Amino acid sequence: MARNVPTGDSGERIEALRKRLDEANRAYYVDADPLMSDLDYDRQLAELAALEAAHPEHASEDSPTRRVGGEPVDAFSSVEHTLPMQSIDNSYDPADISAWYARVLRGLELAEDGGGPPLCCDPKIDGVAISLRYESGRLVQAITRGDGRRGDDVTAQVRAIRAVPLRLHAESPPAVLEIRGEIYMTNAVFERINRERAARDEPLFANARNVTAGTLKSLDPAVVAERSLCFCAHGRGVVDGLGDATYSGFVGSIRSMGVPVSPDLRVVDGLGELLVHVEAFRSQRAELGYGVDGMVVRVDSFALQERLGTTSKAPRWCVAFKYPADQGETTLESVAWQVGKGGTLTPRATMEPVELAGTTVRHATLHNIEEIRRKDIRVGDRVVVEKAGEIIPQVVEVRLNDRPSDAVPIEPPSECPACGGEVGQEGPKLFCLSPECPAQLRERIAWFAGRNQMGIDGLGDRIVDQLVEQGLVRHLADLYALTIEQLAALEGLGTKSATSLVGAIDASRDRGLGRVLASIGIRQIGQSAARTLARSFPDMDALMAAEREALEELPDFGAITAGILHETLHSPRGRELVERLESAGVRMTSDQYGDASTGEGRFAGLTMVLTGTMQHGTRPELARRLEAMGATVASSVSRKTSVLIAGEKAGSKLRKANDLGVEVWDEKRLLEELGSG
Repeated sequence: MARNVPTGDSGERIEALRKRLDEANRAYYVDADPLMSDLDYDRQLAELAALEAAHPEHASEDSPTRRVGGEPVDAFSSVEHTLPMQSIDNSYDPADISAWYARVLRGLELAEDGGGPPLCCDPKIDGVAISLRYESGRLVQAITRGDGRRGDDVTAQVRAIRAVPLRLHAESPPAVLEIRGEIYMTNAVFERINRERAARDEPLFANARNVTAGTLKSLDPAVVAERSLCFCAHGRGVVDGLGDATYSGFVGSIRSMGVPVSPDLRVVDGLGELLVHVEAFRSQRAELGYGVDGMVVRVDSFALQERLGTTSKAPRWCVAFKYPADQGETTLESVAWQVGKGGTLTPRATMEPVELAGTTVRHATLHNIEEIRRKDIRVGDRVVVEKAGEIIPQVVEVRLNDRPSDAVPIEPPSECPACGGEVGQEGPKLFCLSPECPAQLRERIAWFAGRNQMGIDGLGDRIVDQLVEQGLVRHLADLYALTIEQLAALEGLGTKSATSLVGAIDASRDRGLGRVLASIGIRQIGQSAARTLARSFPDMDALMAAEREALEELPDFGAITAGILHETLHSPRGRELVERLESAGVRMTSDQYGDASTGEGRFAGLTMVLTGTMQHGTRPELARRLEAMGATVASSVSRKTSVLIAGEKAGSKLRKANDLGVEVWDEKRLLEELGSG
C-alpha cells in the first residue's frame, strides 16, 4: 500500500506527487518491488492531474500526467539514426556459438587454449527494437529500428509507456545518452487483449510482438497507454558523458538512473561457462512471463568490441543464440473458420489447453484447407503444436498412430460463417464471395485508410470499430459523408480531433488512381501492381475499358492477376464501388500515366525486381529511384524480368532468377548504375 504523500502548498504537493509516481514506476519496472497498488497509482495520478489543471503555472513536460498528450499525431516522420542500429547474426546450434567464439579469439589474436575475454549473456526479448535519446537527462526522441539507418519517430507513443522514464534519475546525467532496447508486451496482457477480442467476436492477434508493433504505429498515444507495454534496455548508441568501460558496467549505470534492464544478465568466463549458462536458461525463460526467443552473447569490453569491429550488417563481437520453437502435444477439439480482409477464410483450431513458452495455448492456426488435407488433420486427433517466436501457434504434426476411431475429417465450409454468402477457392485458400460480408468491412476500412494506401491519419482501429458498430459506415464511400458532429460523438474523439479527421478524409480524395487501386482491396493488387496500372492507364475509365488480354501483357501481371482484376472491376460490387467513390469526389485519374513509356531515363524499358536486405536504402526508396530513371519495378520474378537486384539474404526470387537466366545485380552494382545515371 502507498505511503501518504504530504499535503500543503499546491506546488509542493504537485512535486511530491510527481516524485512519488516516478518512484512507483521505477519500483515496478526496474526493481520489481511495487510501492503501491494500481488503484493507488491511478488515484494519485488523478489527484496530480486535477492539481495541475487548477495550477497551470506548475506545468511540466516531465510530469507523469503528460505521458498521454491527448491529441493523436498526424503522421510519423522518418528519422536517421545517429549511429545505425545493426542486426545481430543468429545461431541455432551450440557449435555455431563455439565457431563464433573461435573467431573472436582469432580477431583478438588470443590463443584458443588461453584465457578469453569476459562475455555478457543477455536474454533476447521478442519485442520491437527502439532507440531512446536522452539529452541532459530528459527523453527527447524515440525512433524505431526501421531499416537500421532510418526509423519512425514514435516519441509521442513511447512517452505513454510507463516503463520508459521521461527523465533519468541522476544528479549529473550524461549530456547525450542513446539507449537501445526492446519494447514488448507481457503474456498476461496479450492474453487479456485476446480474451477481450474473443468476447467481441473479433479475430485474435497472432502474437504479442505483432500487437506491440501495431500499437507503436497507432497515431493515438492513448492506445499505447491502454496496452501496458514494457521496455528493457539492451544496448547503446551515442553516449556523451558516461565513462563505463564494459557493457555490464553500462547496464549497471543506466539501471541506477531508473532505466529497466534485464535481471537475468550474466557475465561469464570462457566458452565452457557460456555454453552451460545458455543451456540452463533454456528452461528458465518459460517462467519469465514474456517472450524470450534466445540469448544475446557479446564481448563485455567496449575496447575489445572496437577492436573486433563489424561487418556491413552485424557486429563481430556479438551473436544471438536462438532457442528452437516450443512444442507440445494435445487433442484437437474443434475447428472454426475466421473471415479476414479480402474475405479470406482461415481455419482456427481449438484444443485441450497445453503449456507452451510459459503460456497456456488453446488455439492454433491450421493455415488453409490444403494444409489440413496434406497433413490429414482431423477433429479428435492427437496433434503436435509448435509456438515459434514469430508466429501464432500452429499444428505441425498429427500422431497418426494415436488416431481415435471416431476422428472426424475437416470439411471446408460451403457458406461464409459470418454472412452465409457463397464460398470459393483460389489455390489453397477459401474466400467469402459476398460483397456485403460484415466481417470484411472493418478490415477493408482499416486497410483503405492505411498510411501507404489512402493515408487517412487518425482513423485507427478504435474509431473504425465504432463507425461499423454504429452503422455510420457500411461502405468505403460512406467515409466521405462523415460529419464533424458524428465523429465528435465517438468515444475518444472530441471536436478538435473530429475536425482533423474530417480534414484528413477530405484530403484523401486527391490521392489519384494508383493509391485508390492499392487501397480498395483487390486481391493481388498491391502497391507495385497499382503503380504499374497507374503508369499504363490515364484514368479509371480507361482501365475499365481494357480487355483481360491487355492486362495480362502488363509487367509483373499474368493470367491470374489480370483475371482477378478484370473480374473484380466488372462485377456488380466493383462497378458500384468505383461509381460511389467517384460520386464522393475521389479522384480516379493517374499522376504517373506514361512514366514508364516515355523512353527517357537510363533504365527505360527495363523491368526490375528488388529482393533481400539493402544496406544503402530501403527497397521502396530504391524502387522510387529506379522508377524515376524509367524502370518498371515489379514485385515478382518472371520471364519478363530484365534485372533482379539481390541484397543480403536473398531467397526464392534469386533462385528463380537464376533458373530463368535473368541478369542479377548485387547492391554494389546497383549503386554504380544509379551513380552513372
